[in-house]
Amino acid sequence: MPALARTLVSVPRRPDVEVRRSQRRRRTVSAYRDGERVVVLIPAQFSGAEEREWVDRMLARLDAREQRSRRTDTYLAERAQRLIDRHLSDQRAAHAPISVRWVTNQHGRWGSCTPADRTIRISARIMDFPEWVLDYVLLHELAHLVVPFHNARFWSLVARYPKAERARGYLEGVSAAAGLGISED
Repeated sequence: MPALARTLVSVPRRPDVEVRRSQRRRRTVSAYRDGERVVVLIPAQFSGAEEREWVDRMLARLDAREQRSRRTDTYLAERAQRLIDRHLSDQRAAHAPISVRWVTNQHGRWGSCTPADRTIRISARIMDFPEWVLDYVLLHELAHLVVPFHNARFWSLVARYPKAERARGYLEGVSAAAGLGISED
């Protein structure tokens, strides 16, 4: 029996899906896009029902990943406005950002802002991070538009975000694991 069997499945209103069954694969399932086709790698012993379940699950995962990669400057500005409305509504009028955008030239920080011209720049390095982490970085920069320095008033604004400590831990872990040396203080 060959180690790899291929099946081409055409799903209505969805991309072509090529299912590759492997005798070596025991439990893991993975998928990737190859042009207009999605390739799903599954263990050979999966039943037809398990195959359909995993194809659906992997298509959903690929779609979610691709949605995250479509994060634009407009997306950032909209998220920033929602964060202002939720967590900084008492600071809204005087300190709304003029622009919020992704940048690729920030290697030593997750985000930055210039309070004088009310612009915020977010490192494209975090584009695929979870939304709650991105929200924390955005709120951190939005708080700098109100208070330029890391003082008690600044941190009290940042603390309005319920996942602030969790997001700080996530960013510290990513920085340490990758040896980036990025700190927000």
